[in-house]
Amino acid sequence: MNLRPQFQSGTPLRSLGDTPRERPARRFSALTQRILFFNAIALLILLGGVLWVQSNRTGLIEERISGIRDQAVIIAGALAEYSANPELRAIETAQAEPLLRQLIAPTDLRARMYTTAGRLQIDTRNLLPRNVVSTAVLPPPDSANPVTAFFTHAAAAAEHLYDGLVGVRPLSNIEPYFEAGQNGRVYDEVNKALNGEIGTSERISEQDELVLSVAVPIKRFQTIYGVLMLTTESGDIDGILKAERTSLFEVFFVAFVALLFSSLYLAGFIAAPIRKLAEAAEMVRRGRRGREAIPTLEDRNDEIGELAESLSAMTRALYDRIDAIESFAADVAHELKNPLTSLKSAVEMLERTKEPDKRERLVQVVRNDLKRIDRLITDISDASRLDAELSREQSALVDVAKLLDTMVDIYNGMDLPRGVRIHFSATSAPRAVVVGLSDRLGQVFRNLIDNAISFSPQGGVVHVSAQIAGARVLAEVADEGPGIPEHDIERIFERFYTERPAEHGFGKNSGLGLAIARQIVASHGGRIWAENKRNSDGRRTGARFIIELPLARVDA
Repeated sequence: MNLRPQFQSGTPLRSLGDTPRERPARRFSALTQRILFFNAIALLILLGGVLWVQSNRTGLIEERISGIRDQAVIIAGALAEYSANPELRAIETAQAEPLLRQLIAPTDLRARMYTTAGRLQIDTRNLLPRNVVSTAVLPPPDSANPVTAFFTHAAAAAEHLYDGLVGVRPLSNIEPYFEAGQNGRVYDEVNKALNGEIGTSERISEQDELVLSVAVPIKRFQTIYGVLMLTTESGDIDGILKAERTSLFEVFFVAFVALLFSSLYLAGFIAAPIRKLAEAAEMVRRGRRGREAIPTLEDRNDEIGELAESLSAMTRALYDRIDAIESFAADVAHELKNPLTSLKSAVEMLERTKEPDKRERLVQVVRNDLKRIDRLITDISDASRLDAELSREQSALVDVAKLLDTMVDIYNGMDLPRGVRIHFSATSAPRAVVVGLSDRLGQVFRNLIDNAISFSPQGGVVHVSAQIAGARVLAEVADEGPGIPEHDIERIFERFYTERPAEHGFGKNSGLGLAIARQIVASHGGRIWAENKRNSDGRRTGARFIIELPLARVDA
């Protein structure tokens, strides 16, 4: 684990407690707003359906008028054929009444016949059979109480607005229906029919029902004998439209309930856990909760569950990194304190000692302590930059066998202590190629070879080899020294572990070499371990370090 410097030239400093940019508080999260927005599109689609239904209502009215027009034309033709008096250029009432009553009875319409002067000649309301009672809705009674009158008018206005909005009829200014009495010329459609055209109209009755009227000329051989006007009376159009309105409200209510529940479900299923994760992350940032602060949401087998698991793992990794940094800082302080304490004591003794021999020995202690501090600072600086350099530098293909062969040649060309020699062996094919950083891998191999040389006896041989085992490359460095105590085989990879022979020199090793080597190898996807060599009697005859790296795929 590295210890990154917190102070860099030209970089603004921030403490760990700095608060990030505050986000504005929202009543609803952005995700919830998006859910509501897209669900609102469904309501817009429903609105489009309402408009489409409204257009169908308009078509229904037009279709009804067209049907009444066809009936009026047929009845007018029959009246002209059987009741017209060519000499008087009029319709005989005695002949027209029974015929009109018979023809209009199945239609549930009101028929009125006007003369060419526009005077009412026949009204089917006056042709009812005997013993038939005619009914009509009375208008609401007027109230002398102003409060009651106000609420009555308000309710009527609200009902009119309601009917207009739901499409029982448009909110446009429709002409009210009125009874013309004997003068039919007050109706525009009658005037059109007297001019030989077919006239239609839409009016609102006092009972707030839609009244459709169609007037057609009664003519024979291009001679107009009168006008026939058919009018709806039963409010059948209103009934049909109200039935459609009820169905529309049912559909709208179901859609609204579905929208409400789907929005709440999505908000609870998506937005709520994300908000929970955000709150947990904020608690971690403020240092109020530990490494298990992020919930894992193990019951969710979706992307949010994967996100929660990743955030939880990231939090644990961050806390592990923090613990490692704190441990590293404590180790650094401890390792620096030892030579500083020795240096302080030596300087104090140097001030009080007058004998040249003792002063020389104290000066040598000072030199050794300074070497130790210099070596520590150098290795600590290298370790602190290691993670950044490993992630920043570009990896390439590295031939491990060739790299080791070159390094062994360089070492054999040097004057090694105690006459130590280095021997290298490698398999010829296939090539032991890995993906990595040649400089950093070379640093690992140099550290292992230096260790092997320092522990080798007089005239000893350091064996370096490279071979391929399946999809892995195995590099080995072995010496003929005393080996490693069993309880220290893993400890030697800990930071600042420095058990070395006395003749190796004081201050030349910081104890970080093998820890750095393991970090470099791990960053290349490999592993490093140590083991002892033994003879047939089980006695240690040296130590070997083995590095395992993934073999790279190289196209032929």
